[in-house]
Amino acid sequence: MIGALLVTLMSVTPQTAVTMPGTQPQMTAVGRRVGLVFGREGAVYFASSRDGGRSFGEPAPLPRAGRLHLGHRRGPRVALVDGTYVVTAIVGNGREDGDLLAWRSADDGRTWIGPKHLNRVEASAREGLHGMASGGGLVAVAWLDLRGPGTRVYAAVSRDRGATWSEDFLAYASPSGSVCECCHPSVAVSAKGELAIMFRNHVGGARDLYLVRSAEGGPRAGPAVKLGQGTWLLDACPMDGGSVVFAGEGGPVTVWRRDKEVFLARPGAPEERLGEGRDPVVATAPDGTTHVVWRRGDGLVASTGPQPRPRVLAERGQAPVLLALGDGSLLAAWQQDERVVVAPVGP
Repeated sequence: MIGALLVTLMSVTPQTAVTMPGTQPQMTAVGRRVGLVFGREGAVYFASSRDGGRSFGEPAPLPRAGRLHLGHRRGPRVALVDGTYVVTAIVGNGREDGDLLAWRSADDGRTWIGPKHLNRVEASAREGLHGMASGGGLVAVAWLDLRGPGTRVYAAVSRDRGATWSEDFLAYASPSGSVCECCHPSVAVSAKGELAIMFRNHVGGARDLYLVRSAEGGPRAGPAVKLGQGTWLLDACPMDGGSVVFAGEGGPVTVWRRDKEVFLARPGAPEERLGEGRDPVVATAPDGTTHVVWRRGDGLVASTGPQPRPRVLAERGQAPVLLALGDGSLLAAWQQDERVVVAPVGP
């Protein structure tokens, strides 16, 4: 097992954290079982934990199928469904190539089946940005697609733990001809199998976050709904797609950046300003408590539970990930230079 190394987390007191070479981490968990994926030397690596992320087995590469797209939230994603790990990633053989692939493992990552191609049009996922989530027996992915003029949001779903996938379908096409070109989409799936896809749109010069939902987790998505009361007029892409999760039996909870500030939006309530920053991620505990981590300056800050003010999580870090485990404890991962850090987050 990879030993625990000591790093300083400023949120409460120094705590032990696991570190390993890699970039752009993502995590999933069921109970105390945690799956971690990240990029290293152009390949997807996987490591698993049975003790809530306190230690991990030796990371191992998945079967290679090209060079992994990495950076600015480009990288692999992972879900754990009924004991099976599902991993997705966009890989290619050059700058103008990129396909969304999926692997699955039913033996804790010792062997992998795949990859399967999820985008029907070759190289249409070459922007390298996608999101993936699971819930209610459904695994769903969404990505920025370039098969036609402009950038659109496409999606695909699996109802058998990644063994088979639906044909990809158009989840959203902007009336302007293109959504924001370099902000990753985010995906959430409820315990009942409802699908929510969040993305940054490009309408009338504004780069605001929108949400589309599908009650049956399929191609008949509802209308796109803009998030927040304000708007962000910007003639560029901020490379920041935010994060979305379902809160128990409630609707989706979202966090996102507008200009220099981070906002949280709960179902049926106006957005809440959390503070200055970017790259926010959100997690909800089993009791419905909302927790958020985001990047501020060169470091990371956390707003967990009832705490009214963000606290420093790490003095340096980027690409944060946040999980609420089944016992209500929090586990975070982030990239620090060319290493992945995984650590518990105190109250």
